[in-house]
Amino acid sequence: MLDRHLEPALRDAAARSPVVTLTGPRQSGKTTLVREVFRDHRYLSLEAPDVRARALEDPRGFLAQGEHLVLDEIQRAPELLSYIQVLVDENDRPGRFILTGSQNLLLMESVSQTLAGRTALLRLHPFSLSELRRCPPLDPRNLIHLESGGPPPRGRWQTLVDGFYPRIHDKGVPAREWLADYFRTYVERDLREVMQISDLRAFESFVRLAAARTSQELNLAALGDDVGVTQQTARRWLSALEIGFLATTLPPHHANYRKRLRKRARLHFLDTGLICYLLDIRDAEMLERHPLRGAIFESFVVSELIKSFAAQRSDAPLYFWRDATGHEIDVLIDLGERVIPVEVKSGETVAADAVDTLSWWTSIPSNPNRGGVLVHGGSESFDLKGFRVLPWFLR
Repeated sequence: MLDRHLEPALRDAAARSPVVTLTGPRQSGKTTLVREVFRDHRYLSLEAPDVRARALEDPRGFLAQGEHLVLDEIQRAPELLSYIQVLVDENDRPGRFILTGSQNLLLMESVSQTLAGRTALLRLHPFSLSELRRCPPLDPRNLIHLESGGPPPRGRWQTLVDGFYPRIHDKGVPAREWLADYFRTYVERDLREVMQISDLRAFESFVRLAAARTSQELNLAALGDDVGVTQQTARRWLSALEIGFLATTLPPHHANYRKRLRKRARLHFLDTGLICYLLDIRDAEMLERHPLRGAIFESFVVSELIKSFAAQRSDAPLYFWRDATGHEIDVLIDLGERVIPVEVKSGETVAADAVDTLSWWTSIPSNPNRGGVLVHGGSESFDLKGFRVLPWFLR
């Protein structure tokens, strides 16, 4: 098992809180992690129908099976949360209950209503590139001062085509086969339960068309028109992707350094292997020639930043910036006291004008921020005109 960067935060949370709730997409490694970290806890999976039946028929007896319990896939029996609330109010010993769940919105609604103030909330994503490389976690707050390191054994396009779901790497399963099964399970099972989506064929078309818009401004009306559904339906289906941790949106940054800022959010799918599967990109060579390779590479960088913040138990303060004249910054990391602009270029060669957009943005008279980062497809790390240039593996 590869070390997960979230493990220290998970152990710390269990030493402080009576309940720890670990969320994340299906097959991100939640079960493996909690079983490894909490070996002395009794493990119970609510995915199994017989276990779930016992939990629902006799919740008090079910929760009395051990002093410390891991309850996997808690969203399958949310009724247990109220009983857990009573138990931890009577005895708030740290680490009593470790809960995992895959369905973000429904689980969080249940947890926030019943366990507010009683549980620590953590999120586990699929592997980061740093985890796959067995490197220390990326510090997203210190990108400008990152030390350089050697490239991974696999090239960037092969890395992106395979994606980052643990089973692909732990078991050596062919990525395309596994991702096909994963997506089919997600569509045919989870969406029926969570969103009551009846027209699964139309929804699958929606997801593939949305994947083709990764790293683009989100126009739900146009996306809905392309699928043949209303804008309201498209919005609801986008929520399904976010619930399943398959996609996210970066809002436009609120700082109005110039007039007439664009207000639409930017869409990013969170696993490049899944993007490639949805777009029928079958191998590294095909991705390298694909017209969307730059967009997919940008979503990879955004995903790595999101994972690095999650390992620190932080929501990623990521935005993008674009004005009406077409000037844009791919990612802004808003740390409160300062904002780090990040530009992303998939090519290996860094041209002399590669940081011109960063220079333009930092030179806006009302903008107090200085410095910035360019992530490129090559393997070199250096400074250019006052900006930090990082390789695609961010080391």
